Amino acid sequence: MIQKNKTTLIDDYAKADPTALMNQFQTGNEGLSGAEAEKRLQKYGPNTIQQGKKRSEILVFLANFTSLMAILLWVSGIIAMFAGMMELGIAIWAVNVINGCFSYWQQHAAQKATDSLKKMLPSYVKVRRDGKSQQIQVEQLVPGDVFDIQAGDSIPADARVFNTSNLQIDESSLTGESVPVEKKADYHHGDGEFAQQNIVFAGTVSTSGTATALALATGMDTEFGRIATLTQSQKKTIYPLERELNHLTRQLTIIAIGIGVAFFLLAIFFVKYPIAKSFIFALGMIVAFIPEGLLPTVTLSLAQGTQRMAKKHALLKNLSSVETLGQTTVICSDKTGTLTQNQMTINHIWLPEKEYDVTGTGYLTNGKIQLNGKDVDLANEPDLNKLLINATINNDTEVTEGKAGEKSKILGTPTEAGLVILSRKAGIDAKDERKAYPRLKELPFDSDRKLMTVITKDPSGQLFINTKGALGSELAICDRILDNGQVRPITDQDRATINQANETYSKQGLRTLAFSYRIVDGDDPLAHKSLESCTIQSAETHMIFVGLTMMSDPPRPEIFDAVKNCKRASIRIIMVTGDSPITAKSIATRIGITSDKARVISGDELDKMSDDDLQQAVKGEVIFARVAPEHKFRIVSMCQKNGDVVASTGDGVNDAPALKRADIGIAMGVTGTDVAKDAADMILTDDNFASIVSAIEEGRTVYSNLQKFLLYILTSNVPEAAPSVIFLVTRGLVPLPLTVMQILTVDLGTDLLPALGLGTEKAEPGIMDQPPRPLNSHLLNRSIIWKAFGWYGLIASVVSTAAYFYVNHVNGWPNVPLAGSGMVYAEATTITLGAIVFSQIAAAMNCRTQISSVFSIGLFSNHRILTGIVVEVVLIALLMYVPFLQGVFNTGPLNLSEWIFLFCIPVPIFLIEELRKYIVRRIKRVPKVA
Repeated sequence: MIQKNKTTLIDDYAKADPTALMNQFQTGNEGLSGAEAEKRLQKYGPNTIQQGKKRSEILVFLANFTSLMAILLWVSGIIAMFAGMMELGIAIWAVNVINGCFSYWQQHAAQKATDSLKKMLPSYVKVRRDGKSQQIQVEQLVPGDVFDIQAGDSIPADARVFNTSNLQIDESSLTGESVPVEKKADYHHGDGEFAQQNIVFAGTVSTSGTATALALATGMDTEFGRIATLTQSQKKTIYPLERELNHLTRQLTIIAIGIGVAFFLLAIFFVKYPIAKSFIFALGMIVAFIPEGLLPTVTLSLAQGTQRMAKKHALLKNLSSVETLGQTTVICSDKTGTLTQNQMTINHIWLPEKEYDVTGTGYLTNGKIQLNGKDVDLANEPDLNKLLINATINNDTEVTEGKAGEKSKILGTPTEAGLVILSRKAGIDAKDERKAYPRLKELPFDSDRKLMTVITKDPSGQLFINTKGALGSELAICDRILDNGQVRPITDQDRATINQANETYSKQGLRTLAFSYRIVDGDDPLAHKSLESCTIQSAETHMIFVGLTMMSDPPRPEIFDAVKNCKRASIRIIMVTGDSPITAKSIATRIGITSDKARVISGDELDKMSDDDLQQAVKGEVIFARVAPEHKFRIVSMCQKNGDVVASTGDGVNDAPALKRADIGIAMGVTGTDVAKDAADMILTDDNFASIVSAIEEGRTVYSNLQKFLLYILTSNVPEAAPSVIFLVTRGLVPLPLTVMQILTVDLGTDLLPALGLGTEKAEPGIMDQPPRPLNSHLLNRSIIWKAFGWYGLIASVVSTAAYFYVNHVNGWPNVPLAGSGMVYAEATTITLGAIVFSQIAAAMNCRTQISSVFSIGLFSNHRILTGIVVEVVLIALLMYVPFLQGVFNTGPLNLSEWIFLFCIPVPIFLIEELRKYIVRRIKRVPKVA
């Protein structure tokens, strides 16, 4: 009865004779029996959207300990233990364990927050079982159930409707179309997917009317479930940061092993060191050149970015996705509810002699009706008042306006909600008017005649017929026109003027709605007939045309600045929507995504395009309209083929496959479906597109901070290696100015906290004025290598080596040999270690910016770095004066003059770098930061 690939089957169900379809599902108007429903529940399963198979928590936890960098640290710990440095090995492993646990905790917290956002299908549905109407949990609904649909209901299953009455369904979660579609019992297939007139789909919402429906498919067999299956079957691509860290790990491993082998061979053949000592010496150098603090810094940087984004209403489910946002080059964005408010707003009124503007947007009374820039007085505008009364009483929608930032709620259709708000802006209360003009008869809207008519009675007892609908349909029934307070015959010139006005506004992407009325007086045929005998033909004729209202789904207020910021950051936005081409292009040009020359590609056109053609199309200014879920998936894929890092936004089921395919999937937290949230990497808890720009800035900041950390760490490696180079070059004539344990003291001790502080640095000025980094760029690039080895590291090497010889000079060198043991040797190595540490203090401050002056971001603004500097000074002091530590690290106490020497090191190094940055800024003409 139910098949998984059911697109054709759904159409067969839509065409089928109602009685034959009931028989096919072995049911009837009285519904299923309780026993049969239970059998089908066992056969088809509960009516739920199943989540994709998740990895066990054990595997998720262990994954945090098995990255390439983590494996390198495990191996480093083993090497340290094998070399006789058990404490060091344990320390390296402890860093790995702590980092892995912290990373898992962050992911787990994000997933819990995501789960708390979930809400999709209704809790209960009213079905007919055993001939009685009863309420059941929606999970218990089965194929063949007959259930009722009322205004405000979420549709729990794919179903064929019968006995419809003014049924309107909001299918935006499935199609992206913001205007509800009419559903009727008769078969008719419109344009695109999900366009059968007598079929409703799971996950959509009834905005008005009633119907009886036969459940055709439930759970994963629905169209909703089909898209969810497509999403779950799509494997998520590895994050760019993960690829980059793997590449960096390989680079650092090659460097460390290469240096270790070189030192091992030089120690044996050049210095004639014993093999055992040479091996331990080489192992120490290998461990020294592995940045043990990289993983904690990465995790902390990502965690800090995630926390800052959470405060800005952007929830990240995976830490690595923070940095990926910073690399984003293209955002494929849905329109309805993402770029726009999903709140139809009347913004113009056209009458034969006047045109009015309407201020304010959304379902709030936050504007006025104006003529030539001035608020109107309805007492002086009888024609306008006539239109507004028509719009108010010929209306079934209720609007409850949100307070204190809450979203307004509507019960009915978005179009009628816009009319209710329009009336309120004019000071008209819908409830009062509906009481003053009681409705005697209604001729509901249908898609054939595209009109809705009500017959009402005014306070004096006079009968009125009020009609609203599509302009073409209105003009067809009007033979008169209300012109500046006077009713006169409508002319061909009038019709041409009206159509011209409609065309002008339509080109702007606005939807028009026409209004007409008729007084049922003594000469009217209806005045002598019972209203029960009133028909569409007798009511909708000889009408008086009043005017037009123009409406649109307005852009979000913050979207304009967000688009500008994206363009400033060289990020392209491609609109991908289920809405009409005209509306899509209007919104795209209005908010600045594209120019009016942009190419608009429809879903039908997209079907005919080859991958090569589409790949070329997405490189330019392009808008996609009337697209299906598979189209969005393909568009994202072609952008990725072009080498773009793609973020895809959306809230509906139709967006989920593209969200999963994209490098970064971004779902709406308020209006988004569970399927979209599950597929996404990031959830906007306030549905604010502008939060994406903030997230991109955070992503860029994270990557920049990782480079700052890397520069800082590699800088200390140079002065650590320099003493060993001197030792080897002089064939041992110069004793090792720095021992292996002292080298590791810098890597795992004094360097760690300032390095972590760099990982939390705020965005450097101008970071969003740069284009996204190229895909082939790497964390460890030429600039960092030059700064680390040829600038910062070189300065620190000269200073630390000078400190070593300074102590020896004070103690008689060159008249006596350089000390190779004893107190003088301990003092010399200690001041060498101290000089490296104090040089790193300057490096920590210098690394905070790449080009900008550190003073421009606040010399003391990063408290973590300041704390780290204090801690490393305290730590080096403990190594000097605690007897136990002196023995372990071969250190000794320094005198006052030597301490003064150390404290003088950071200032000139810092100022020299500030001078270099100043020169670079002048050359590049970087604007001065305010």
